[in-house]
Amino acid sequence: MQAETPWTAALFEAAVSYRRMIDGTLAQLSDEEFFQRPAAEINSVAVIIRHLGGNLTSRWTDFLTTDGEKPTRNRDEEFADWPGDRASLMRYFDAGWQQLLAAIEEAAKLDPTTPIFIRGESQTLASALARSLTHLSYHVGQISLIARTVHEGRWHWLTIGPGESQRHNEQTWGTSQSRSVFGSADPPDSGK
Repeated sequence: MQAETPWTAALFEAAVSYRRMIDGTLAQLSDEEFFQRPAAEINSVAVIIRHLGGNLTSRWTDFLTTDGEKPTRNRDEEFADWPGDRASLMRYFDAGWQQLLAAIEEAAKLDPTTPIFIRGESQTLASALARSLTHLSYHVGQISLIARTVHEGRWHWLTIGPGESQRHNEQTWGTSQSRSVFGSADPPDSGK
């Protein structure tokens, strides 16, 4: 990230940690589990990934000059089953994800109070990015819960596993690793 500012650095770090959570969760799912709805009228992980891809693309493409709810977006369709395979859905999601990261990078060059519009409502760039990350966080939690519901077999904990708090604290105290998947991707310094 270039021209980093404290507020955009924090947003970027949060976004990257949510992506690690998404990727770590998806890596544990078979294609069948990825597309499986746990019950009627409950979204599959794939549906949420589709929704996030559509949302992020709409919100952050040309965000300074166009409304964040693009006329080309079909939000209702985002909650239907994806017609293609997992790889094509992940490319769709990644396109939206790249728009988010590019927007955060662009925001570092701008005044946080720069007005942008979403559904015709004016808001500051800072509040729109915070709102977007809050939306992302909500769906990351859903992805994790649905994945745990449909997954067969052992689950690899992405945060501190049950009964592991003391060991985790002893090994990571004072480092960003203490935040588990939400900390730095770098391993803790062993020279504590």
